[in-house]
Amino acid sequence: MNSRLTHLDRLEAESIFILRETVAEAARPVMLYSMGKDSAVMLHLAKKAFFPSPLPFPLLHVDTTWKFEDMYAMRDAVAADPAIELIVHKTPEALEKGINPFDHGPLHTDMWKTQGLKQALDKHGFDAAFGGARRDEEKSRAKERVFSFRDKSHRWDPKRQRPELWSLYNVRKNKGESMRVFPLSNWTELDVWQYILREGIEVVPLYFAAERPTVERDGLILMVDDERMRLEPDEQVISRTVRFRTPGCYPLSGAVESDAASVEEIIAEMLASATSERQGRIIDKDAGASSMEKKKQEGYF
Repeated sequence: MNSRLTHLDRLEAESIFILRETVAEAARPVMLYSMGKDSAVMLHLAKKAFFPSPLPFPLLHVDTTWKFEDMYAMRDAVAADPAIELIVHKTPEALEKGINPFDHGPLHTDMWKTQGLKQALDKHGFDAAFGGARRDEEKSRAKERVFSFRDKSHRWDPKRQRPELWSLYNVRKNKGESMRVFPLSNWTELDVWQYILREGIEVVPLYFAAERPTVERDGLILMVDDERMRLEPDEQVISRTVRFRTPGCYPLSGAVESDAASVEEIIAEMLASATSERQGRIIDKDAGASSMEKKKQEGYF
């Protein structure tokens, strides 16, 4: 009998080990849930890691109020599971001031996401937060360890990270510290999709090609998801066959023209692609915004 582990088996085992190690050491862990494919895989791994018990931590969605409607539908479906506790946090100051992606640029990301996350972690006393970030997504994320320790203000210092040689992890926290934990650090986008195919994991329909109402702006294809979408004077809404590689706030997430309408077709498309999945994220390109590394130092996930 051939008992050799496959590449996906090894990644799965590593991620499950990280999940269990964190729960063993943390007093109050939480899993960030963004309704994306990485969150779906991470949640699936967590269910496997602690089966047959329910998850030993809640899910946390830091809501900007500007996600795609399909993403909110997925969130509600996940929250309907009685074995899952979902916490939704909306930044009160951003709500009060009406912070939005059209009028406030980088401030939208800072107040809704960075400040909102720090508020939620402090409010509920979470000392360890699982995130679905991967090293292949972006260069500053490639710098970060699997266990990323933060000071009492949730700040990250890339020059003061603990070594993780041979996948040995020191997860003991000093007084006042918290940690962000990335079980998918060593996965690639292709690994994620191959695992979704193997495990039959449900993801939001936005990942699959379909006719959608869109506008082209600053070289990106944006979807008109609801009546709040502001159109420029010369813009026209055009139906295009598109899908999303990394959906977020819909006015800030660029689509790609594609005919890939199944997981198998997405994998085939990826094998022929040489572009980053985050090429459609406006927050990564905004010249007026801080770099991703600076955002992370300030508490961004």
